Amino acid sequence: MLRLDILSQPRWLDLGHGVRLFVEPLTTAVMLAARSDPSILAATADVKVIDAWTAADDDVTQSETGPSNDDLARIVAKAVARIVVHDWEGVGDAEGKPLSVTPDGIDALLEIWPIFEAFQTRYIAGAFILDAEKNV
Repeated sequence: MLRLDILSQPRWLDLGHGVRLFVEPLTTAVMLAARSDPSILAATADVKVIDAWTAADDDVTQSETGPSNDDLARIVAKAVARIVVHDWEGVGDAEGKPLSVTPDGIDALLEIWPIFEAFQTRYIAGAFILDAEKNV
């Protein structure tokens, strides 16, 4: 049974290490907006061009088939985060002074492996549980 108990209000998401993000719910609208992010468009454009090459040339190797799944996961996570993160706690500069949320700051934060993993598992993966459970 599909349960419609999706949070409709922004909430604090604890990523560990003293970092919390104030995020809006991950909705269809957010995912569609993320698809239009220039970084995602560039990554998927590369795949489409390479797919056309592979159809014409069987000598193309795996390394020439575009970004890896890991690269795509990183690109998508950053694109989604730039849309949904409205505030944060526990993020500061080199001197420990709190930083304001910026797109570049979000990208830099998600380059920290434990933070990226926490965001993936506690935020993004939750949206895909329905698909994994065949609740679509």
